[in-house]
Amino acid sequence: MSNPDNSPALQEGASSHSRRQILKASASLASLPLLAMAASGVGAAQSQAAAPAAAPAAAATDAGTDAFINGMADLMAHSTRTPILRWPNEYGMEYEDVFFPAMDGVTIEGWFIPGNSDRLLIFNHPMPCNRYGYPGHLAPWQDFGGFEVNFLPEYKILHDAGYNILTYDMRNHGRSGIGSGGVNGHGVLEYRDVIGSMRYAKSRPDTRKLKTALYSRCLGANATIVGMHKHPKEFAHIRAMIALQPVSPAVFVQTAVESQKIPNGVARFDAAFHKRTGYHLADVWPIEYSRSVTIPTFVSQVRRDFLTKQSNVQEIYDLISSKDKKLFWIEETDKRFEGYNYFGRNPQLVLDWFESHMRS
Repeated sequence: MSNPDNSPALQEGASSHSRRQILKASASLASLPLLAMAASGVGAAQSQAAAPAAAPAAAATDAGTDAFINGMADLMAHSTRTPILRWPNEYGMEYEDVFFPAMDGVTIEGWFIPGNSDRLLIFNHPMPCNRYGYPGHLAPWQDFGGFEVNFLPEYKILHDAGYNILTYDMRNHGRSGIGSGGVNGHGVLEYRDVIGSMRYAKSRPDTRKLKTALYSRCLGANATIVGMHKHPKEFAHIRAMIALQPVSPAVFVQTAVESQKIPNGVARFDAAFHKRTGYHLADVWPIEYSRSVTIPTFVSQVRRDFLTKQSNVQEIYDLISSKDKKLFWIEETDKRFEGYNYFGRNPQLVLDWFESHMRS
């Protein structure tokens, strides 16, 4: 069993943008209120009836809108690193610290948790989480709802069911290396990490012959789907997948700017995002790549997730080519990040899905 240690990767900046900008952007995509404070100030200014106040109110509106757009663009262009606070041994699981190259050579760090079966599950994570989850119960990361996302209880349940587990930090997250200039590609860059994880599993004598399935979340689900589109042969041995809350980045943006009633908001964001990354929204994670998913796939999503639109996940699901697919709506919350805790508390659907697709 390995012991956690401090890694220089935790000290790396996700980009040249300040941490304050990144965390401010987190609020814009999560619960929206922090960046929305600028909008509330705008509303107060606009409520002033005197004609001479019109110009200052307009200036406040422009400043608040620019802060919102730029904060959201910072987060979506570069994400942010968060610390790994919990470890498998705390849940009674022996584990090994591992590292391996992504398809393009970026160093990916993770855990291998050996199980008692001929089955392997490979996990990845959402933005801006890591292999452990997300420390949303602690400052300064409380703006995604104020609660912790913890993947360890779900790993424990699956480990107790016999599964071997490989889980890793995607590039520019957790303790993995900086990749692609620190740019977040929402899947069109991170697919290289997904393929690297599968190649690593094939390189280990103790995992190369195991029946393998994938459990991919949000950014990780997008990246997996891109990988299936670009390099389908790399996935030929994969028996099944869970895709938890895949999303079109453009829908995040559309939902946020509609909430703030920003005129021409998507176009303004697109310009800010392009300035930071060289990508337009149309370039990152084309939804039609979902047609390349041919393996059995279980999609799940918080139905009332106020950060996105139900129709987006439904369209992703409908485009998946596999005839063996399932869509499950999480009904108990409207908080996206609660969806990442859901199956650690309600594991039966996950257990049944993998059991039915990984039998001999």
